[in-house]
Amino acid sequence: MNPWDSTDRAVWQAALARYPEVIARQGVAKLVERDRWYRDELPGQIVGREPRYMTRDELLRVVEWKMARGVWRARNLALARTNSPETVDEISRTALARVPDPQAPIAILSKLAGVGPATASAVLAASAPEVYPFFDDLVAAQIPGFGAVDFTPRVYARYRDALQERARDLGEDWTATLVERALWAASGGKAGVS
Repeated sequence: MNPWDSTDRAVWQAALARYPEVIARQGVAKLVERDRWYRDELPGQIVGREPRYMTRDELLRVVEWKMARGVWRARNLALARTNSPETVDEISRTALARVPDPQAPIAILSKLAGVGPATASAVLAASAPEVYPFFDDLVAAQIPGFGAVDFTPRVYARYRDALQERARDLGEDWTATLVERALWAASGGKAGVS
């Protein structure tokens, strides 16, 4: 069942509770470990810095997490590796200083080599989950009438707005990121594994 069809918090909570199980069933090497780091450690690391920023090593781990959870694109990882630590630091500081602007942080982070709106959204979801959900085509497919996913800032804005609205409908303990994870788990993951 697509949780989007319901506003029952219990339905959404059940879908979200399946997230770790669906991650494990993807059968992708290191995905469980990468996902645990992404969800449990990275947010505190970024938020604990003043001003907020991301290191190059963290960016590379986010790219690896994103591709392990979705489609592996070796070229994107190779491009991301060409970013210097100083460049990642500077660009991520500039982007995170613009939170909660709806568009600027995505555009700024997308200036990094190997980083498009989806990877930029992963960085932002870790640092401001209430504002920026991770941009995933399996999730977008569950939003009625959303249409084809084009990984552009404009399409991301529509996606983000829909998930933020659903989070508001579900109550103050829900964020756009939790809505994204519940929908992704309900989809069964990248291969529809259920």
